[in-house]
Amino acid sequence: MNSWRIWVDTGGTFTDCLAYSPNGSLLRAKVLSSSALRGRIVEQLDDRTLCINEQWHAPENFIKSFRFRLLDQIDSADLHVEQFLPDKNLLTLSAPLMQAAAPNAAFEVQSAEEAPILAARLVTGTPANVPLPAIEMRLATTRGTNALLERNGARTALFITEGFADLLRIGTQQRPELFALEIHKPEPYYHSVVEVPERLDAHGRIIRALELKNVTSQMPALRQQGVTSVAIALMHSYLNPSHEKQLAAALEQAGFEFITCSSAIAPFIKILPRAETTVINAYLGPVIHRYLANVQKAIQQGTLHVMTSAGGLVQPHNYQAKDSLLSGPAGGVVGAARSAQRSGSEQIIAFDMGGTSTDACRFDGDFEYVFEHQVGDAHLVAPALAIESVAAGGGSICWFDGQRTRVGPESAGAIPGPACYGAGGPLSITDVNLLLGHLQAEQFEIPINIQHAEAATQKLLQKIHARTGSALQKEALLTGFLAIANERMADAIRSISVRQGYNPSEYALLAFGGAGGQHACAIADLLDMATIIFPTDASLLSAYGIGQARIERFATRQVLQSLSTCQPHLRQWCDQLAEEAAASVMNEGIAPSEIELRRTIIHVRFTGQESSIAIDIDDFDSIQRFFLRKYQSIYGYLPETRQIEVESLRVIVSQKQPEPPSVTKSVEEKDASAAGQQTAFFDNGWQTVPVYHRQNLNAGAFLAGPALVFEQHSTLVVAPGWRVHIDAAGSIILKKLAREVEI
Repeated sequence: MNSWRIWVDTGGTFTDCLAYSPNGSLLRAKVLSSSALRGRIVEQLDDRTLCINEQWHAPENFIKSFRFRLLDQIDSADLHVEQFLPDKNLLTLSAPLMQAAAPNAAFEVQSAEEAPILAARLVTGTPANVPLPAIEMRLATTRGTNALLERNGARTALFITEGFADLLRIGTQQRPELFALEIHKPEPYYHSVVEVPERLDAHGRIIRALELKNVTSQMPALRQQGVTSVAIALMHSYLNPSHEKQLAAALEQAGFEFITCSSAIAPFIKILPRAETTVINAYLGPVIHRYLANVQKAIQQGTLHVMTSAGGLVQPHNYQAKDSLLSGPAGGVVGAARSAQRSGSEQIIAFDMGGTSTDACRFDGDFEYVFEHQVGDAHLVAPALAIESVAAGGGSICWFDGQRTRVGPESAGAIPGPACYGAGGPLSITDVNLLLGHLQAEQFEIPINIQHAEAATQKLLQKIHARTGSALQKEALLTGFLAIANERMADAIRSISVRQGYNPSEYALLAFGGAGGQHACAIADLLDMATIIFPTDASLLSAYGIGQARIERFATRQVLQSLSTCQPHLRQWCDQLAEEAAASVMNEGIAPSEIELRRTIIHVRFTGQESSIAIDIDDFDSIQRFFLRKYQSIYGYLPETRQIEVESLRVIVSQKQPEPPSVTKSVEEKDASAAGQQTAFFDNGWQTVPVYHRQNLNAGAFLAGPALVFEQHSTLVVAPGWRVHIDAAGSIILKKLAREVEI
């Protein structure tokens, strides 16, 4: 192997990176998603020279030309790094500081390149002015998700069949809040709408020919309005895309570079979700393509693949923005599944708590997919892993609204970050855990100041006292914030388990992400789960999952025929879809011998129903039996006079997966050796608890809570009543001790 293999997950706060060098050694990096590194000033030697303390492990002049700023000062000077000598801990600036830096002050240096490239340069030791070595990068990103939630996409025009201009504003006519007297519906994501004179009937036949002259006359005005992206969604175009193709050609000739046709990305009945998906793809497309182009530009030698929301890998030129919104969480699900299999478990609930949000997913031997999903205000027709997300993470802001304490949904993000980051941020869940002794400031790779967290807490206590007259104890406030956050995250898990008929107590909770280990025991207690798996590199597990993902493609066909009519043709249609998907995988350079048909999914319903049931099938003669059995298990009855209808077909074709990891064998248990002690707050108050370092815990080591286990990028809080052992795969396995029952 002559190239680096680099797997990167860019989240809302941090960018995680795992890398294998050409000689096979594993390296890790974690940088801020703002493309920044942070350190502390030990001493200011003169107006331009600083003696610093950093943990970047970077070569000489690695940060040369990076933008410099002190986190606790508003410095208007445009300062950059002129020289960096890591062996002497010296940093020289391009110009004098406007005011002296206080000892131990936190600073930040920011790269002009995207965060994945900064991470790649760190692990390869490549300064910014030197080309990267040959790398094979796999990437997941929240860039599209952030642009969607913050409404920072491209200015978009929607071209829709005449008479349907208000379709997306009307929507389904569902009220966002059923009992609200004042209704605030979200604004659509397009800037302008153009009605297109044309019409097809329900069979795709032309009723009214496309009149391009009336449409093209409006194009100059759209350009003057700053429209750069176009979404085309015409009635019944999923049956006959000719009008959409003609219109797209005219728009391209008029100079519009980014054009999305609904018949190409969502060829399904129901114009509303088809149009919504097309608008989102057009709205986010320029953002995603510009971002990927910036990443690709730095990779002069090698390849780049991007993770989709469905857990597959795609090259940038084939990547659609609509498939990007859950790419990072999808990497976490794949990583969780592989880690669970290494520890001999096939039934897990993945619990991924990062800096901005928490994602939950159920894995029961294979991945569960959804083909319509909601992200923020956007409704999408696109395949995705069935992931439930909630705005609760380490950066979730803890606040008081005048009547009650609240957690989130706003996050402190990477800038300014939690209060303890020292950049003027608000009190956040990370601060709460730090103040309760569940974290150690020395374990962070960025400067942490507990005094800032303490000051933010006191300010909040004073606000509560002034408003309510109540003199809360600090510990009561902090544990209350934890309880709120834990309940919100547990409820996300209930959405993908209890509310779908699955008992979470029958599953192991696989906790990961930068903050997952801090809350795992509390979440498991709320859900009556008796086993927790905390895998190796838990904080970087999404990056690990990206490395374990496969190149795969979905192929779909709308059917809308009775089962009795289409059953003789189903196998042939599925074979055609499989050939189509396999061709797309081969276009990625995968040999035919390395490609497999992974799943065939048939969506079936009774005639007259809107919702269908997805059935994995390999026996085409048993579709009716499987459908009736699953329908009755869900709804408890069977309609007696309804015909069965096939709504659509889907196949998933992918490169072959290597042999699944072998189930780990049991190892002899032995007492773990504590590295020290720390005072921490648990249910019964402050107490001194043992501290362990993950790298010193070998297979077979065991310990009991309360305890803290620290590793490079995360912390595991072992609550009272939990017992821990390290399995042969290196994962930490927590078991709930049986409770004594009083009689």
